[in-house]
Amino acid sequence: MKILILGNGRHGKDTMAEILRDNFNIKFKSSSQAASDIFIYDELSEKYGYRTPSECFEDRVNHRQEWYDMICDYNKDDRARLAKDILKDVDCYVGMRDVGEFNECVKQGIFDIIIWVDASKRLPLETGSFNIDMSQADIIVSNNTT
Repeated sequence: MKILILGNGRHGKDTMAEILRDNFNIKFKSSSQAASDIFIYDELSEKYGYRTPSECFEDRVNHRQEWYDMICDYNKDDRARLAKDILKDVDCYVGMRDVGEFNECVKQGIFDIIIWVDASKRLPLETGSFNIDMSQADIIVSNNTT
C-alpha cells in the first residue's frame, strides 16, 4: 500500500507517519528529506555554507519558498517525479506541498490512500509554499487536542 500524508507545516504529519511505522511497520520519508538527499543539499550547500546534509535539512524552515520552488523545478517534466523517487524505497510520502504534483500523482494512481493531518484549531495555516487543501484527502486526522 502506498500512502500520502498531507497537512500544513508543523501540524503533525511526521508524527502520524511515525505512528504508522511503529504500529504497522510502514516505512516513510518526508518530501523535504528526500529532496535534500536527492538534490537540494548539492544545490544549496555552497550558497548557505552548509557543511552537512543534516544542517541543510534542519534549516529548511528558513527557506520554505525556495525549497518549494526547487521541488517544483525538479518535477517540471513529470509532476510526480519526486513522489515516484520516494516510493522506490518507502511506502509513505510525507508532506507534499504542491497541488500540481498532487493532481498528477492522483492521475497516475500513485497512492492508495491519502491522509490529511489537521491542527488548524491550534496552529496557523501556511501561505505561499503550500497550496493543497484537505478536501482531497481520503481520511482527515484531527490533531487539535492533546
